Amino acid sequence: MLGWMLDSFDFVIYLMAITTLQKEFKFEPGTAGVLASVALFTSAAGGLLFGILADRIGRVRALMATILIYSLCSLGTATSQNLGQLIVWRAALGLGMGGEWSSGAVLVSETWPPEHRGKAIGLMQSGWAIGYILAALAAAAILPALGWRWLFAAGVLPALLVFWVRKDVQEPEVWARARKQPGETARRPLTTMAVQTLINRTLLATVVTSAVMFGYWGLFTWLPAFLASPVDQGGAGMSIVKSTGWIIPMQIGAFLGYSSFGFVSDRLGRKQSFFIYLVGAAMLVPVYGRMATNPAILMALGPLLGFFGHGYFSLFGAMLAELFPTSVRASLQGLTYNAGRGLSALAPATIGMLAASRGIGPALALTSAFFLIGAFTVLLMPETRGKQLEE
Repeated sequence: MLGWMLDSFDFVIYLMAITTLQKEFKFEPGTAGVLASVALFTSAAGGLLFGILADRIGRVRALMATILIYSLCSLGTATSQNLGQLIVWRAALGLGMGGEWSSGAVLVSETWPPEHRGKAIGLMQSGWAIGYILAALAAAAILPALGWRWLFAAGVLPALLVFWVRKDVQEPEVWARARKQPGETARRPLTTMAVQTLINRTLLATVVTSAVMFGYWGLFTWLPAFLASPVDQGGAGMSIVKSTGWIIPMQIGAFLGYSSFGFVSDRLGRKQSFFIYLVGAAMLVPVYGRMATNPAILMALGPLLGFFGHGYFSLFGAMLAELFPTSVRASLQGLTYNAGRGLSALAPATIGMLAASRGIGPALALTSAFFLIGAFTVLLMPETRGKQLEE
């Protein structure tokens, strides 16, 4: 939860600083979207790489490495002197961002029993909302007074978490047992689950994560800019400091969405819960995007959009773990989640280009279609609630 919270902080401070960076380096909204997309694209590579490493060297070691990467790359971003350097540092940060989820989510999934796995993953995912709130507060406090470089420099602080992880976090027993019996256990996935079944599950899961994350990153990458953009450009016309007052209630809703999803999915099942949350998000986004000139309605809808627009993410840590055996769990869980994130890297750039031509509010409404694609595709996957993890 702490690792994911600080991962969120390091990624979201860029979203808070988009308009400032545009003025500093003189680039258009489309380029700003590309910068966000770069980190998402490389996160796919990081997720696959550290998923494989987590299966080989352990969940905890991989987790420590990814926290160091995204922390140091945030500090590196603060030293950028031109757009090219900014792109390089954001790309490198994406490696750690993708790898942190791959190693951390499987660590949690393998530690908790089936009847509480969804709840534990929901609490872990809720760290993203806390990190988002901290990033918004840091931006409001640091950007106007000290500038964007100090804001990114603050992103190195998560590196301190590594010392605690190294001292107190243990490897899951299911992974440790598999390592002690490499012969029989390593062969088990090929004998108990058909290769075709693994392929089908991987492809379906990737479609779901791709659709959902296109909607998510298209919406929430540009949400701070939507609130801060002038009204004549389809935005709400707030300053970055003022918009924080609207972002924080939304992220409180997100925290409740993440946390509640685990309880709901442990009772109703993974698929039904996912469907409900995604349809709720799809219905709210167009309404929110058309209410730019009404701050009161934006404030009222914000927590609801945060709740339904984030909560479904808690599915992935539990359900993806339950689809795959231990020997390849981190690899395939990391692949499906971060391949979806990599494919969704087109979303910020796409929404940025649409915002330039049609206004940012209408551009955000496009994301609803992708939420609905994810909602209906998940119905094709097996229900995994209460499943014991296979070794």
